[in-house]
Amino acid sequence: MRLSILTFAALLLIACGPRDSTSANGSATAQTLTAGQEEATFAGGCFWCMVAPFVDLPGVVSVTSGYSGGKVANPTYEQVSTGSTGHAEVVQIVFDPKKVSYEKLLAIFWRSIDPTDAAGQFCDIGTQYRTAVFYHGDAQKKAAEASRDALAASGILKAPIATEITAASPFYPAEEYHQDYFRKQEMRYQMYRASCGRDSKLKQLYGAQAEAAHP
Repeated sequence: MRLSILTFAALLLIACGPRDSTSANGSATAQTLTAGQEEATFAGGCFWCMVAPFVDLPGVVSVTSGYSGGKVANPTYEQVSTGSTGHAEVVQIVFDPKKVSYEKLLAIFWRSIDPTDAAGQFCDIGTQYRTAVFYHGDAQKKAAEASRDALAASGILKAPIATEITAASPFYPAEEYHQDYFRKQEMRYQMYRASCGRDSKLKQLYGAQAEAAHP
């Protein structure tokens, strides 16, 4: 049977990863925060899909894709994608808590992932695609634990929550071609997201509450 061009392209895009030439990533970075700003770090599988739910939210200053939670300094995408460095793909969000609360960010995070999947997320399998909340300080830890416990108690999910809640570790910005990928490579992003089944699974899990905010 001959596959259509669209179907063939979708199969090629089934994993979160570029076929572009390798680009250098950044060194470990502590976000430069102005007075009153805070940061949040979330792992939700492919980081391409975790920017859109947050980037245009009032009160969010920036969203940077990167790597965290690993044991290798200055990892490249190619290294992280092997699953051997211990890093997860993450987004680091700088926000103004006077305009958007950390609790609001957590609510969007949970509805943007499948927290019951311990093997990865959707079509992407491996520890680099695990879900996690990397908290910055005790207040974020308590808020993250409270939001997880509330979700577990709600009865919405039919399996235990596997998402880690752990202290923030060095954050390494991803290569430039990964930043705002959903806008830079809109067609490819849309095809990847659809072929991976992310939105259909989120709708199955959460119904109308699913956070499917993407162009």
